[in-house]
Amino acid sequence: MTDLPPTDQPRLEAGHPSEGKVAAAAAWGLYILSIPSANILVLVGLVVAYAARGSATGVARQHIEAQIALFWSVFWWTIGLWILVVISGFASILLIGIPFLLVFLLLLLVLHIWFTVKSIIGLLHLLSDRPA
Repeated sequence: MTDLPPTDQPRLEAGHPSEGKVAAAAAWGLYILSIPSANILVLVGLVVAYAARGSATGVARQHIEAQIALFWSVFWWTIGLWILVVISGFASILLIGIPFLLVFLLLLLVLHIWFTVKSIIGLLHLLSDRPA
């Protein structure tokens, strides 16, 4: 008897042939282009990642899972920061919210830059067959 994993389970170890690598690379590319596209392409990248999730194996599967997790974490942070921007915008009427408004807008910028850098690093790792 051999020690092979069941064929219905994805193999997540590095070094195995990865089905879905093209879809994972396309999703990373769309994530990278999210800022110039006003975040429209990030939604397309998310759809690509969800569509390829079921058939991907190996390192590609890890990258697709990382892409989905990255999107949702950045999505919720963005929602939270925009709520804080709106609250501090109303507080700016009394002049006490202006520093908070600037800080929250700066944090939004940092979040978008971090998302783009993380996507570039993810693509580089995928191209060199390293896990996300």
